[in-house]
Amino acid sequence: MRFRQHFVVTAVLVGSWISGAHPTPTVAEQALEPQAREAMARAVRFFRTEVASRGGYLWRYSEDLKFREGEGKADADTIWVQPPGTPSIGLAFLQAWRATGQREYLAAARETGEALIRGQLRSGGWTYQIHFDDARRAKFAYRVEPETPGTHNTTTYDDDTTQAALRFLMELDQAREFADQAVHETVGYGLDAVLKAQYPNGAWPQRYNRFPDPDKFPIRRASYPDDWPRTFPSRDYSSDYTFNDSAINDLITTLLQAARIYNEPRYHAAVERAGDFILLAQMPEPQPAWAQQYDVNMHPVWARKFEPPAITGGESHSAMRSLLQLYRETGNPKWLEPLPQAIAYLRRSQLPDDKLARFYELHTNRPLYFTRKYELTYNDDDLPTHYAFRVHNGVEAIAAEYERLKAADQATLERMRNTADPKLTEELTRQARTVIAALDEQGRWVETGRLRYHGDDHPTRRVIDCATFARNLGILANYITAAQATATSQP
Repeated sequence: MRFRQHFVVTAVLVGSWISGAHPTPTVAEQALEPQAREAMARAVRFFRTEVASRGGYLWRYSEDLKFREGEGKADADTIWVQPPGTPSIGLAFLQAWRATGQREYLAAARETGEALIRGQLRSGGWTYQIHFDDARRAKFAYRVEPETPGTHNTTTYDDDTTQAALRFLMELDQAREFADQAVHETVGYGLDAVLKAQYPNGAWPQRYNRFPDPDKFPIRRASYPDDWPRTFPSRDYSSDYTFNDSAINDLITTLLQAARIYNEPRYHAAVERAGDFILLAQMPEPQPAWAQQYDVNMHPVWARKFEPPAITGGESHSAMRSLLQLYRETGNPKWLEPLPQAIAYLRRSQLPDDKLARFYELHTNRPLYFTRKYELTYNDDDLPTHYAFRVHNGVEAIAAEYERLKAADQATLERMRNTADPKLTEELTRQARTVIAALDEQGRWVETGRLRYHGDDHPTRRVIDCATFARNLGILANYITAAQATATSQP
């Protein structure tokens, strides 16, 4: 999860580089465009011909491509779905195609789409990785293979896995004018599964291998349990209503995109139900924020051994941002109503260093932590290092956005919904120059780093990173788009 957060933050920073003031570009700035196009072509060619496995990608590779990994070691017969894996690279190819019109980039995206098509499960979505060797493929219920009882058929919404695959395939479907039957059918099947997996109250599980029986999931409002176990009960949390790792929030974003692309009322309705769940899931006073996950009674519950029933200072941010997103999309004031209470609560829950605790004890609001032996404690002096128990406090940014949206009229909201084209600024030009200069003769962006899951097996400090490739290709695409628009507008 931490790696995915880094990738998302990087994308946001790229967006900030292309916004703001944009003085009239110089001739030198515009003259960089041929170099940007040439760098883009070499980078895509290298990734497509040397890095890809059956059109798909992992997260990180050694410089010589002999060692590779996603969220774990991998080989040449395995690709990764979680961002910044296969869907992230496919989206970068599409961005390059939109900027240049070069069919080779659309062809590269189609190859990447084919890899995801071959990894879609019968349950409708994807798990973290896709295997292509016969022995491992036989263990999974891939739709393109003959149906075999007992194979792995669990769709996951964890870490934006299925959602990212669908968002890329929807854009690919649109780019191919909905005429590519294999892509279009895969998207339709996947979106149908998202609707079937949604609970009656609008939530989704973190993962599933069968669709829920609506009669077993009554609609209730969140409340505090009378008591909860202070030691981990080793329970299966996969069917809980979960905000953890932004599962519901990413599904809302995905369905909003589906509604825009396909103009399908069912997707609008599912988004509305999901928003209603966020309203239902807000805890009452004295802690009017959100938990990571809830059981069928709408009580906060344990997930993993370091995720107790609690109010979360982390996922509450995601819930609030989704409400802001829904208001931008619809203008319905009900999405803003929960925010003043939640903002006030998070402000009074700040830690002395202005951060927030990941977990706050139910009722008392005392920060909860774990020791390295995973014992629940109020002290933060012996924390495990693999998980963030103190998180960034973004409440003031959320509060500012709340005030901005509350003051906006419908025309302003409409402008907010329309993504502005990148502008040819000095900063964007500087970023493009840096990206072009960093590309080596083979068309690679090689950087200092390490393979996280290989340990001493490969002590490399030079890696090829998919997050870097996607980010850099995005910078080049933004620069080319902005340079073309500037050249066209000048007399």
